[in-house]
Amino acid sequence: MRLTFRRRLHDSLSRSVTRRGRRVGAAAALATVVATVAGASLVAPAHASGWSSRSSLTVMTRNLYLGADLTPALAIDPADPAAGEKFVGAVAAIYGTALRSDFPARARAVAAEIQATDPDLIGLQEVSIWDAEGVGAPPDLDFLAVLQATLRASGLNYSVAAVSSNATIGPLPLYAPCGTPLTCTITLKDRDVILVNDDTRRLDTWGARSGLFTGQQFFQPPVPGAPPVSFSRGWATIEGRIGHERFRFATTHLEVETFAGVQEAQAAEFLAGPARSRYPTVITGDFNSAADGSTTTSYAQLAAAFRDAWSTRSGTPGLTCCQSETLANPTSQLSTRIDLAMGRRGARPLSATVVGAAPVGSTPPLYASDHAGVVATFSIDD
Repeated sequence: MRLTFRRRLHDSLSRSVTRRGRRVGAAAALATVVATVAGASLVAPAHASGWSSRSSLTVMTRNLYLGADLTPALAIDPADPAAGEKFVGAVAAIYGTALRSDFPARARAVAAEIQATDPDLIGLQEVSIWDAEGVGAPPDLDFLAVLQATLRASGLNYSVAAVSSNATIGPLPLYAPCGTPLTCTITLKDRDVILVNDDTRRLDTWGARSGLFTGQQFFQPPVPGAPPVSFSRGWATIEGRIGHERFRFATTHLEVETFAGVQEAQAAEFLAGPARSRYPTVITGDFNSAADGSTTTSYAQLAAAFRDAWSTRSGTPGLTCCQSETLANPTSQLSTRIDLAMGRRGARPLSATVVGAAPVGSTPPLYASDHAGVVATFSIDD
């Protein structure tokens, strides 16, 4: 039986309260306790005594990191006579970096974060599949399958509630690790996923939906005859009830800040569609828009419609992006806040914390992802 942070607090106070009551009583009684969990300080909020009159929902947003930076392939000049050769070499280097980033090890760190914070719902981004085909090709690496197996091994019961199948990049020719050059290919598939905690009492979910944004960014591979590649980005939602209270939960991953116009259009589309509900709504994701307004207007769009859970942590930066490509930097390089949990229409943020910001070991990969995650609790009152 797993012993989570909330459960340890509960056992030290009372065995007569429910799981939801445990969250209330422990937080109120120990409002000054600071516990270090998964590389982040969790401080019980001083206003926690107000939780008792409403249902509460704890959510996590976590970008799993595909394992490498795609820039070396994207930055090749198609006019370069050696562009095709350079592109194939860049693909091999990217895939090699992804393998060295060791997602199975990183999944264990993510599972530890989940075990420590016990979220009811999780929004995941960059839930990648590296699909290698051909002579000498290694087995496929499916991040979702690896993470679910790791969670089960830790005694955690999370089901897949919704999946958005986003970009498919490839198949692309691959030099290594095939025995003979160009005898195998690699395809990268991207997904956003919602997980539901099967052990949360009084939580029901249904109505999974997903889709792709109308506006997408395209890339022309510098390989003769290769069609343009869309870095398709999408969203996933579910409907739910916690106790007697209805809600909607959504997750997404917007385009990077380099393509500001595309990203901002996606943010507007997200707000007008998946994030629009007459019920209390919680949104999570990697929005790629700095919360300080220094990059794009997407955060301002979101903040005009939703309340950021990080507003409960006034005076703390809440940085979530980004560590080095190889996850080998011993000192954190997080410098911006782009991973968010937000609520509106009766979804009122009560607390928020960053997880995964500190190294989890002494040898690379030192972090579970190049992003840190956010865990937030909302009161739900429809």
